[in-house]
Amino acid sequence: MRATLMYGAGDVRVEDVPDPRILQPTDAIVRVTRSCICGSDLWPYKSMPASEQGNRMGHEFIGVVEDVGAAVGTLKRGDVVVAPFVWSDGSCEFCREGLQTSCLNGGFWGTPDVDGGQGEAVRIPQADGTLFVLPVAEDDALMPSLLTLSDVYATGHHAALGAQVVQGGTVAVVGDGAVGLCGVMAAKRLGADQIIILGRHTDRTDLAREFGATDVVPERGKEAVEKVRELTGGLGAESVLECVGMEDSFLTALGIARPGGAVGRVGVPQTPGIPGNRQAFLGNITISGGIAPARAYVEELLPDILEGRLEPGRVFDTTVGLEGVPGGYKAMEDRESIKVLVTP
Repeated sequence: MRATLMYGAGDVRVEDVPDPRILQPTDAIVRVTRSCICGSDLWPYKSMPASEQGNRMGHEFIGVVEDVGAAVGTLKRGDVVVAPFVWSDGSCEFCREGLQTSCLNGGFWGTPDVDGGQGEAVRIPQADGTLFVLPVAEDDALMPSLLTLSDVYATGHHAALGAQVVQGGTVAVVGDGAVGLCGVMAAKRLGADQIIILGRHTDRTDLAREFGATDVVPERGKEAVEKVRELTGGLGAESVLECVGMEDSFLTALGIARPGGAVGRVGVPQTPGIPGNRQAFLGNITISGGIAPARAYVEELLPDILEGRLEPGRVFDTTVGLEGVPGGYKAMEDRESIKVLVTP
């Protein structure tokens, strides 16, 4: 089969790899019908050292079950399923608490012994605990939005929960990428009255407004902090979603949070440690969030998509076939695309 591998910074290739097969009785084989490129995939795209072996890529995908192991009890051939970006057994202590990202028997896609989602098929470890069966056909028009449940929309929702967004609250979202845009949608869904998006790309901030943003702040650093405080009567935002992961973005998030507010951080940290500890301490600012347990949120978020109330799939502004994935990486890196959808 064909699959995406990254051999180093800027070096993405689609190559022939062995077809997946059942290795454990808890496995399933899924034929991928939709996948995508994640903003977090751009970090190795910028900095990965050259490798002769290459790393399998992709952790967001939807597909059709082609085969199941003898111990799989909740899935059958032909099921249309979404795969969260971490696989998990669904039964360990952390899974039962809704923290599948810390599953005692789970792991990540695209490791040496587990396929990546940017390919034609994937072996699914712990299939019963990982996959969620969707009540749609594989060619349903809702597929782009349903795919966001695997990561990006679930991550925006996780940021909103970490930031303690409440009905009638004031929210600021740092970052105008796909996660930040989904964070705007999540904040609106939870009832926020004022939602400020910090971003300077008008195609993205225009979409943010359609998702529910009431204000746009294109400034950065000190100027951004001043502008947000001006928009919030000098107080700052009650809830701040940090959706970038850089030190500057985190310091901005702290700077625009009001005393007693909360920051939900979901941007993958790109610098060691957490900056701004003293600032957070003096302001009694709660810092929460982290890697989103997408599997825990699918059932809650799914009805809004199925019933047409929300369209998080609009973050996909470019569609490529599998062979076009290398160009998709470049388009996202060059800021020519918000998020790239990959079809068969």
